[in-house]
Amino acid sequence: MMRVGRLVRIAGWTAGVGGAAAATCLGLVTGAVPLDVGVGRRSRVLGPRTLDIAAPRDVVFDVVAQPYLGRTTRAMREKVNVLERGNDMVLAEHFTPLGGRLKAVTVETVRFTRPERIDFRLVRGPVPLVIESFVLTDHPSGTRLVYEGRMGTDLWWLGTWWGTKVAGRWESAVADSLAAVRTEAEHRAARR
Repeated sequence: MMRVGRLVRIAGWTAGVGGAAAATCLGLVTGAVPLDVGVGRRSRVLGPRTLDIAAPRDVVFDVVAQPYLGRTTRAMREKVNVLERGNDMVLAEHFTPLGGRLKAVTVETVRFTRPERIDFRLVRGPVPLVIESFVLTDHPSGTRLVYEGRMGTDLWWLGTWWGTKVAGRWESAVADSLAAVRTEAEHRAARR
């Protein structure tokens, strides 16, 4: 009898630990449980990614800034939710699909320096540090947009491994956003 009772306790303890680990992992992946311990911090580069857009710089800037500073379209509401607006900065949630109904939610400040720069800084997400920028310069074909950033993770090699996983998804989401910016900016420029 004591052996069965002990096995039940061990099974219960194992299930509890496994459930807690799964919940923590899910929270980390979705950004709901951020891990920022400041120990073993390692940094990696995001980008750079250069995109030439056949549209004037002010049009490209407006396309990037619209969901934050203007009216958010229905399609963009699935990706961005502005929590607080200032004159040149917003605090916004960004939603990234992870598969099924699961999505990552990051909270970032977005600062606007018209017409040449938009800066992003992570407040809450799956890693403790992300700093990014879109720099816009005039170019013979219209505008050159350069994306670059830096991502920081904690816990030495474990954080490096996690950062590699997150960076792949992160840069893929940025590439999708930049493609949408190019399409919309060129469309607006053609209508001018």
